[in-house]
Amino acid sequence: MKGGDPYIRALMRTISASEANSNRPYSLLYGGQHFSNLARHPEICVLIETGPNQGNCSTAAGRYQIINSTWYQIAPRYHPHPTHFMFWVDYSFEPEYQDTVVYRWLNDPKVWGTDLSQLLHQGKLDEVLQRLSPTWTSLGYGIETNSVSRSLPQIYQKVLKEELQATGKST
Repeated sequence: MKGGDPYIRALMRTISASEANSNRPYSLLYGGQHFSNLARHPEICVLIETGPNQGNCSTAAGRYQIINSTWYQIAPRYHPHPTHFMFWVDYSFEPEYQDTVVYRWLNDPKVWGTDLSQLLHQGKLDEVLQRLSPTWTSLGYGIETNSVSRSLPQIYQKVLKEELQATGKST
């Protein structure tokens, strides 16, 4: 993603590192398989084999591992170009739209109860990750950490430096 707040972009890259660490993150399903049709959220229910939700299924997909019910909750609000056909509205799941929807979502203080960008500018990454953990459980404060969870502060600092350099700023 280009443009926008480098702190939020770095946060998005951090979420992706924890949730969809793959060379093709935009087409990643929960569990590691890939899907090919990015025209809409795939809505594929994958069985959860371990952890506290074992036996349930997850529809998490894409770079940010968004479940289908969350996508259809946030896409109407943040998707820039929905497709309208008579009474039907469709929300593309193409990479640019995954990024745009999540970027706008993270920038909405009404959703999170605070201004995440402001907290990040103040160096309060732990507070941000804790606030986001109910949505992304692998961020270190959720119910399902993973091998990347512990490294998220270092990952964030590294990608923030890259994002700031890309805008001509420094930390």
